[in-house]
Amino acid sequence: MSIRIAPSILSADFGRLGEQLAEAERGGAEWIHLDVMDGRFVPNLTFGAPIIRAVQRLTQLPLDVHLMVLEPEHYIDEFAEAGATMFTFHPEATIHVQRQLARVREKGMRVGLALNPASPLSLLEEVVDELDLVLLMSVNPGFGGQHYIETVTDKIRRVRALLDKHGSRAALEVDGGITVETIRRAWEAGADTFVAGTAVFGQPDPAAAIGRLKAACATPV
Repeated sequence: MSIRIAPSILSADFGRLGEQLAEAERGGAEWIHLDVMDGRFVPNLTFGAPIIRAVQRLTQLPLDVHLMVLEPEHYIDEFAEAGATMFTFHPEATIHVQRQLARVREKGMRVGLALNPASPLSLLEEVVDELDLVLLMSVNPGFGGQHYIETVTDKIRRVRALLDKHGSRAALEVDGGITVETIRRAWEAGADTFVAGTAVFGQPDPAAAIGRLKAACATPV
């Protein structure tokens, strides 16, 4: 199974953002991850369309945008225009989930749903065939630098089984506490895409850090 690394700019040095994105590309990152928080759905406030637009000008990599916001439908048009490739939101944050999935796709973006550690898989089951991405939070969202919640490993296995049952080609992404010590457990459970913030941009050499993350999965036990 392939290994896809999506460094999160939440941990990047915004004063050197272009340089750090170039380092991520050099290291073999496949996506760039952007965490959008509104201070309501999660207890933090980050950035919106202007930063997405700026990052889009600085890299050729797909932009993996994760919305931790209430009523994500209000961001669809603006984020599509700003250059988002993937638009992932939490099903608890909106009433008409399927409607928003369809609108995201109509705007030319790939569409994903994100589940917090305590969110049930039933939130995916009725729309799994419409998804390009499932994002499992392995920390409670809102802040970077948290520790991986071990019980999420079994949840990864169950989501992988659900996707396989439906013949889905959706990416299975894990976000939170991903390090060289934790990534292999998530990969062996069935994840193929990994968001890494401090494990990449918090390291002296982000390119080498990406290589170490991939090697942690590829190296035989």
